[in-house]
Amino acid sequence: MNSKPILFCDFDGTICFERYWSSLPPDKYEKVQELLFRGDKARVSDWMRGKYTAEEINEWVAEQIGMPYDELWQLFVDDCRKMRVSQQTLEKLASLRDRYSVILMTGNMDSFSRFTAPQLQLEKYFDHVSNSYYEGKHKTDNAGEIFSEYASKWNTTLANCVLLDDSLNVCTIFEALGGKAFRVTPNETVDHYLTIV
Repeated sequence: MNSKPILFCDFDGTICFERYWSSLPPDKYEKVQELLFRGDKARVSDWMRGKYTAEEINEWVAEQIGMPYDELWQLFVDDCRKMRVSQQTLEKLASLRDRYSVILMTGNMDSFSRFTAPQLQLEKYFDHVSNSYYEGKHKTDNAGEIFSEYASKWNTTLANCVLLDDSLNVCTIFEALGGKAFRVTPNETVDHYLTIV
């Protein structure tokens, strides 16, 4: 059993700032953003809970933006594999593993685990990678129960744990559970917080 506190770290907007389908022409990219990430976000939320595969989403997107599926799929996979995280950030996170169990806690899709995480070799820097797609739930579901589940599994208490996340909602929920949250912003970056946790 592990009794170290957990350092939970988010992915998108916290250590990575790139976007799916970013290589699309600007007009098509904007349409995808509108379809999935603005307004009615039910489809993308369900994708992040494991209810759709990346292939199913790309089939739907291809139809919506009038683009051949095979072409869109290849672009999507290539973009997933091109996502970058600062090497300095990854090494700093890894260096904290003597004091914390460092867990990447991401609300994400199957494509993250299939294409992005292997390309970035994230398993070298984190003790564990948790992806909402395979958990079947978001960080905010049931008042943040996933955090409590991980604390229990890793034999620690949330009062000793830390979260780095760009979402105010997630940070608020985590602190309500007794943990300490640091909200990542353009002015207070993850690297800033990694020097004080």
